[in-house]
Amino acid sequence: MPQPPFSGSLPPIGSKAPTLRYVKPDRTEASLQDHLGHVVVLLMFPSVDTSTCATEMRTFNKLATSMGAHVLAVTMDLHYAMKRFCAAEGIENVEVGSDFRYRDTDHWGTRIAEGNMAGLHGRVTFVIDMEGVVRYCEVAPELGLEPDYDAALNAAKVLL
Repeated sequence: MPQPPFSGSLPPIGSKAPTLRYVKPDRTEASLQDHLGHVVVLLMFPSVDTSTCATEMRTFNKLATSMGAHVLAVTMDLHYAMKRFCAAEGIENVEVGSDFRYRDTDHWGTRIAEGNMAGLHGRVTFVIDMEGVVRYCEVAPELGLEPDYDAALNAAKVLL
């Protein structure tokens, strides 16, 4: 089953990444702007409490050590859920953030617009260069499918 429709348009490749503020597990606030000067692999997905999302987090946690890029996962999960998940799974190489407060991902077009998952993010992977420009975007063909890890890793490595 394909992903349900999104609420907006994804930022085009080559465009400046939209604003993205988020709440970290320790309840501090951060933004994508804090990562300028680094290549960022940005993950958006429904929830760490689903099996595919959990697998994606575990996989990117392992890949991050060899990637040389910052890996950032932003979901609608509350920061409490993300803190619990990361502690239980040993996620140390992926920064996680909750979009519950600002909903800045509305500017990214990743929010599911209809159906029983409406309001959550679809499964979308971006690579943002050191200047904050979108250089790669993958929308998983189905919500229950993992992203193409090799493609994201290769897109990040080209920018390093």
